[in-house]
Amino acid sequence: MENEDGIEKDKPLEEREEAEDGLEEEEEEKEEEEDEDGDGVEEGEGDDEIEEDGEEECSVRFEGEMNPLDLVKDVSSEIQLYQQFERLEHEALAEKKRMVIAAIQGQGKGPVKKRPRQEIHAGATYEEMVDVMAYVDRRRGRKAKKRGRRKGSKNKLSLEITKKLGDATLHYAHGRYEDAISLLTEVVRLAPNLPDPYHTLGLVYNSMGDKRRSMNSYLIAAYVGPKDSSLWKPLVTSSIEQGLIEQASWCLNKAISADPADITLRYRRASLDMETGAYLKAAESYEQIAKLCPDNVEALKTAATLYKQAGQIERSTIILEDYLNKHPSEADLTVVDMLALSFMESNLYTKALQYIEHAKKVCGFVKELPLCLRVREGISHAHLGNMEKAEICFSPLQRENAEHQMDLIIAVANCYVDLHQHESALKYYLMLDGFASKNEIVSLKIAQCYSALEEASSAIQFFYKALQAREDDIDTRLALASLLLEETREDEAVELLSPPSNPGLSKDMHSEILEPWWLNVKVKLKLSHIYRTKGMLESFVEVIYPIIHESLKIDSIHQKAKQKRRLSMSELSERVKVLGDHQTDSVFSNFRRLASKNDLLKANRAKKLLDKRATSKEEKISAAMAAGLDWESDDSEDEFPQQPLKEPPLPDLFKDEEHYNLISDLCIALTSLRRYSEALELIKLTLKITYKTLSAEKKDKFWSLGAHIALNVTDPSDGFDYVRYIVQQRPQSIAAWNCYYRLVLRLENRLSKHNKFLHHMRVEQKDLVPPMIISGNQFTMISQHQVAAREYLEAYKQMPDSSLINLCAGTALVNLALGHRLQNKHQCVAQGLAFLYNNLKFCENSQEALYNIARAYHHVGLVSLAATYYEKVLAISQEDCPLPELIKVNKDPTKDLKSGYCDLRREAAYNLHLIYKRSGALDLARQILKDHCTL
Repeated sequence: MENEDGIEKDKPLEEREEAEDGLEEEEEEKEEEEDEDGDGVEEGEGDDEIEEDGEEECSVRFEGEMNPLDLVKDVSSEIQLYQQFERLEHEALAEKKRMVIAAIQGQGKGPVKKRPRQEIHAGATYEEMVDVMAYVDRRRGRKAKKRGRRKGSKNKLSLEITKKLGDATLHYAHGRYEDAISLLTEVVRLAPNLPDPYHTLGLVYNSMGDKRRSMNSYLIAAYVGPKDSSLWKPLVTSSIEQGLIEQASWCLNKAISADPADITLRYRRASLDMETGAYLKAAESYEQIAKLCPDNVEALKTAATLYKQAGQIERSTIILEDYLNKHPSEADLTVVDMLALSFMESNLYTKALQYIEHAKKVCGFVKELPLCLRVREGISHAHLGNMEKAEICFSPLQRENAEHQMDLIIAVANCYVDLHQHESALKYYLMLDGFASKNEIVSLKIAQCYSALEEASSAIQFFYKALQAREDDIDTRLALASLLLEETREDEAVELLSPPSNPGLSKDMHSEILEPWWLNVKVKLKLSHIYRTKGMLESFVEVIYPIIHESLKIDSIHQKAKQKRRLSMSELSERVKVLGDHQTDSVFSNFRRLASKNDLLKANRAKKLLDKRATSKEEKISAAMAAGLDWESDDSEDEFPQQPLKEPPLPDLFKDEEHYNLISDLCIALTSLRRYSEALELIKLTLKITYKTLSAEKKDKFWSLGAHIALNVTDPSDGFDYVRYIVQQRPQSIAAWNCYYRLVLRLENRLSKHNKFLHHMRVEQKDLVPPMIISGNQFTMISQHQVAAREYLEAYKQMPDSSLINLCAGTALVNLALGHRLQNKHQCVAQGLAFLYNNLKFCENSQEALYNIARAYHHVGLVSLAATYYEKVLAISQEDCPLPELIKVNKDPTKDLKSGYCDLRREAAYNLHLIYKRSGALDLARQILKDHCTL
């Protein structure tokens, strides 16, 4: 029966031990063979080096004359023969021992006694001497058996390499740099994985002033000997001095991996991360320091502070809690204070009180609780509703010591403000009134408390006091202006917000405001609101128009810009730099830069886009060369990079209802001031920007206002689109068509789009009467009475009871009867008069209808009938009536017209005077003029 090692259990104990010794000797021989072959690895030596912070291993790139990885293949033949000889000798010894063990096991004799102590006697052969030495080595190996290569065998140097290194060092010491470089290059060829020659090369190049080669040599030396931190530390300093932050960070991580117990290196890495803005990594470094040195409380507090600064408040709280839980019998009050403050910022006041109470129990009567912790305790009690306990905690805060307790008093007062107990807050704020260090802040807080308590006079007093210290404080100025308006002190508020008469430099030297306070947009908005409320239109327009106009112009430019603009080659190259340093003169390249995940994603996309553009460019060049043409680059954006878009003074202009009302009021104010072109420009920009976002109701308001302005501007063609829109939205509205026709009549030359629109309306809505009438009127104006009569008759079919259509049809037929080509003139005149009499019936014998019939008779030569109807007109007195308007304006439109513009008695008297004069009744003609046409 055999065990797992192949040894029979039934044999005697001594024999089994001897067999086991033989197997162990055989295993040791195999291990020795592996050691000599270089395959054995000492325990702990072959473990992969753990990278700190997940840094990737950087690729190594050697220059042509110093590439040790290529020179490894050129090992001398003598070294190879020596290694082969040793391997054969060990194989022979191992085979001999195996044969001895096999012979012992095959005989099956009794127990084999242990071999006596062997000594080398005089005259022993070489084989016997080797046998005795191997046996002694094996017996010694059992006592302290180790796996892997024996110490010292890995880095054992030959005499040749040692001699060359020594000679090179002597050459360097005596200033013979070229000879030293030659010897060191030979050493690198023979032993490429040895760090010493690279380090000496770095010293040589540094003495020669070649910083680039020196840095490269040091980098190779450190990379070949990664576990020697003394090689990495100088590289960190030199990399920082040369501005290679990514390389310095990489070398620093390697140095920490080589010497994890060196706390100084971790401090340095944390400092480097803080300089580059990587607060999270710096916090992790300080946390590692705190774990290595549990008594280092400062490192722990710094880590907690940095975690909070990086936005990880929960992690900051956890490490502080862990420290206090691990030290229950000790109370580091600064840690308790930080933890309590963190819980209070997260509104966890109960947990904050638990740790403060624990600190009080640990301290006992040994020392008193610091005032800051007592204040934290009081604030927590206040938020939990225990106001009596809170006041007890706040009792040490007195005005006598207020100068040294400012921050704590302000914290207590702010707590009461958060709880809307402004009277209690005011008590603590008043403790600090008069101290120069924070006078403006305290005055502002007192003013806000008085304002909340509706004590306006006291609030205004302290607001003015705060403004004296900081004139550029916009929020304080606006709050004071609002308070003055509530007290009906508009003039004082206007003076407060208006620019000073002699504007100079700001008194607040610590202010970072680049522009004076009176140019701030919020101030101008507030001032314009006051002017608009008081009805001061000119001042209102003067203040707010530049801001609104600039905002609309910039928004319009933003709208024209492409949503996904084409990035230039320079911008793409700048983004790709995040992926590596791209140091062409360095032996190492592609150091990972400290960047966020978003930046890395952008960099990868930019790299792909650069490759795509390069491929496309090569294809274009090839195609141009194949066609025999000269290829020219069209990357104009690389020569002239696109400028960043400017931000408007009022962002999100149309998302705010107040801003929309402001634009609307500004357009109406400009219209009232007859600044039509400016109002029309604002309306155009507004409708252009918001054609997809603005509601239909708000759009109609701007279109209607634009249509009203179009009737008053110098060039009516600018407002044609607005009137056309109104007509399209209200095709049945007579007032809309009246505005449209008034605009068309003011056009000196006919617009092509007017004719197209009119034709479109006639085709789309064939039963619509207003386009027929407008078309007929246009034909009448160019004396095409037959076509005009056809249009009027089409309208008459739709609306036979319309007085206007009957008037137009009758007038057209009368004018047509006076033509030379018409055969039945009398019939045409009769038809025309019939329509005019219909108009007279529908108008109930109005002055205008009588005048139209008299004018028709006069026109065709029936003067006796014309005189009769003129006399009827003179007998009627007509009152004025307003013109129909689409948009109601504030002022009465009839004020611009002379009184009596609807009365036709003067026109009838003049025409009747012509009839009398032509018939010879001169006295009667003069009398008519004297009675009706004399001022």
